[in-house]
Amino acid sequence: MAVLGCGRFAGVQCRPDDASFADVSSNCHPMHLVQSAFMKISGSDLHLFRVFESVARNGGMSAAQMELSLSQPTVSNHLTALEQRLGVKLCERGRRGFSLTEEGRRVYEISTEIAGMLDANSARLSCLRSALAGKVGVGIVDCMATDQNLRISDAIAELSATAPEIELNLKIMRPNDITKAVAENDIDIGIGGSDIKVASVKYQIIYREEHAVFCGSTHPLFHRKDETITSAECYGHPWVHRGYWYGIRRNRFDNSSANRVTFDIEAQLLMVLSGAYLGVLPLHFASLFEQQGRLRRLPIADEAYFADIEVATRAGEQAANVAYVRDTIVKAHRMHL
Repeated sequence: MAVLGCGRFAGVQCRPDDASFADVSSNCHPMHLVQSAFMKISGSDLHLFRVFESVARNGGMSAAQMELSLSQPTVSNHLTALEQRLGVKLCERGRRGFSLTEEGRRVYEISTEIAGMLDANSARLSCLRSALAGKVGVGIVDCMATDQNLRISDAIAELSATAPEIELNLKIMRPNDITKAVAENDIDIGIGGSDIKVASVKYQIIYREEHAVFCGSTHPLFHRKDETITSAECYGHPWVHRGYWYGIRRNRFDNSSANRVTFDIEAQLLMVLSGAYLGVLPLHFASLFEQQGRLRRLPIADEAYFADIEVATRAGEQAANVAYVRDTIVKAHRMHL
């Protein structure tokens, strides 16, 4: 069973009647381990840590109640029980709102690690019973639902029919966040494209997403004829670009203080629709607004490009359920190539 050490604070079982209590609570130092008993985590402790992790992550008890399906008094009692178990005050809660103490922040870090460890090992244990069971986290970049080339819905339907015990946890994430989350084992599979590549992550291209330059209906270039619009003139107007771009695309936009940055494609679209900015958008996402007469594609070949949409997983052997989901996603796209 796991043992928590004083270096992360929660390893100390501090008691008000202990002569060393004041020293331990005010200055947690490895030397105090000599004076304090290690705390062995029991099954009931794991539940208390789970409740505290949810409360701390949600910034209070209200949201945690819904997530945990527990009443407010029960959540409050669990927090009190954990504080008594550890011998420290973990949070301030009352009319002034919810906030973690310094000790609470340290215990929250430990609680997060415990929750992650339990989830990871739960998936491994599920695989003993059935290789195609357990949770699989999948991160997808934003504004992909309008792309007919994205066959994730076909993959989900296939998984529902062939591996119903696999629980997909889909998240909409920024491209570079997906790469980081896969590398750090926060999600199992990523779908999108990123300028940043990590050696510990394996990438498989499933299709390419076309992008082009657009302006809004009130922009000065909206009603101009194609042959009268030059790249040089376009670069003289303010642009809105994506903050996660690197390399050539980003360097073209860094010169003007009038340019703006967003980190989500939908936010970028809203800036372009304003008529104040030019922007590079995916064709599948912009097409509906073109049909409505709210956007116009500009003939600027310098900025038109294809983004590789990839399936990203950690390098090396994968758990059976993760490998099955990954292969199902790849297969769904290859069927339509």
